Amino acid sequence: MAAMPHDHPVNVIVFGASGMVGQAVLREVLADRRIERVLVVGRTLLPDRPDRVQEIVHGDFYDFSALAGDMTGYDACFFCLGVSSTGKKEPEYRRITYDITMAAATVLARVDPTMAFLYVSGMGTDSSQRGRLMWARVKGATENALLSLPFRAYGIRPGFILPVHGVRTKTRLYSAAYQVTGWMYPVLRRIAPGYVMTSEELGRAMIVVAVDRPDQRLLATKDLKALLDAV
Repeated sequence: MAAMPHDHPVNVIVFGASGMVGQAVLREVLADRRIERVLVVGRTLLPDRPDRVQEIVHGDFYDFSALAGDMTGYDACFFCLGVSSTGKKEPEYRRITYDITMAAATVLARVDPTMAFLYVSGMGTDSSQRGRLMWARVKGATENALLSLPFRAYGIRPGFILPVHGVRTKTRLYSAAYQVTGWMYPVLRRIAPGYVMTSEELGRAMIVVAVDRPDQRLLATKDLKALLDAV
């Protein structure tokens, strides 16, 4: 699929805008002059809604069919919704991770098969669905199901993300980990540049994917950074 002309205004949907990746994406979307319309779908309203953002509060995240009309006319969807697998058994984690993602994706694929759908999974996601890590199998199953739908699906697989510009994680475990390991970021960037990036870089790279639509569908940190370098 060809990239959109760079003078073409881009309309985007964001799921999970209150999470760390969603915050990062929303920040970069609002800073990008190519983005014209921004729709945020969530269970609650954002605490400080930017002027350019339209919001839909939706109660049932396992059925988005009622929103089909509201989600028409958008070029890309950034699906940043997700939870930690800590303390969850596979059926519960799968219901939250796989079922909610596919509930949104099947409606969007039907609304517009030309849409780009960017799903944030993570480094180590298991496309074979047979590995020993439960979360990786479930994320792999989700990616595989998305890639079978009739739209332009991408699996975004970041490694270590350093939150910047006020972006925060809601997960206590991750927040504590960032406080402990944040000082290591410069070191990690030197010794393992293909595995670490800032939240700003991730948000910008996801916009590049949505606009330029590369042929590669599964994109790790090094791939996302290469796309940024090429801009």
